[in-house]
Amino acid sequence: MFSPFAVKIAFFVVFQAVVVCLNFYYLIPRYLQTRKFPAYLAYFFTVNIVAALLIVSGYYLSAALFQIPIETVYGKGTNCFYYFFGEAMPSTLATSTLAMSIKLAANWIVTDRNKRMLEKERLESELSFLRNQFNPHFLFNSINSIFFLIHKNPDRAAASLTKFSELLRHQLYECNDHQIPLEKELMYLQNFIELERLRQNKNVNVVVETTLADHESLTIAPFILMTFVENAFKHVSKNSNRQNEIVIKLRSADHHLDFLITNTISQDHVQKPEFGGIGLKNVQRRLDLIYPHQYHLDIGQADRDFRVSLRLQLEELRAQEPYQHL
Repeated sequence: MFSPFAVKIAFFVVFQAVVVCLNFYYLIPRYLQTRKFPAYLAYFFTVNIVAALLIVSGYYLSAALFQIPIETVYGKGTNCFYYFFGEAMPSTLATSTLAMSIKLAANWIVTDRNKRMLEKERLESELSFLRNQFNPHFLFNSINSIFFLIHKNPDRAAASLTKFSELLRHQLYECNDHQIPLEKELMYLQNFIELERLRQNKNVNVVVETTLADHESLTIAPFILMTFVENAFKHVSKNSNRQNEIVIKLRSADHHLDFLITNTISQDHVQKPEFGGIGLKNVQRRLDLIYPHQYHLDIGQADRDFRVSLRLQLEELRAQEPYQHL
């Protein structure tokens, strides 16, 4: 059952396992992961040398147990230096180095996974914060518009309340989703535009042009487009001697949405690119978080026009997760 070679192999397995465990659970956490590299290397080589010496002792113990000359077992011309430098030490170093590499790779994978999870949670929290910043701002502006109409035109105020109730429903039940059907967002935009039309004077012309293909199957993050539309109504010119205009163009094709909105501005008014109370940085940050490398935003201003062009790459609505709202 037992032979000198079996005893020798047992010494290799036992002491190399001890080196690996000691490296895994003590040296790496205490020294390597705390960036104490000189101390780690010193202890690493010391442990390997001690283990190799103990393994070499197994050569002599196996010969003694079976009362066989060691030269007979392992060959003539060999000695303790050969066993140490030629077999035990290289084998122990190779085993512990390979095990250390596997351990470090596993640690890196776990650390990277945890880092990605934390980053995802941080981004989701930031998105929620940015979205929640917008909601009170929008509600305040809508209520303010209706209050203005109550005094100016009660009939139009009643019509605006109907639109506002639909917008409020969208706010309460739909805006917290990460993605909603593009068709829903466009309906929401249309209601908002109608509400603003009631509030604006007759000298403001609002033109909406849509060319949509297969938009029923596409999704979009809520309020991405809304911010630009609200900005246009906020900053549209109030000229009395010429037409004031807002032009909105929407086109979807090949999983892309092209959105273009322009509004006239007063000659004596230098319009700052701020989007309601949340600011341009808020909108761009949301785009960066939701559509990384999937959008192109261009903002420009001429003498009489302010222009925003946005191109988005959209995703399809997943069949296994049908869109629902309460």
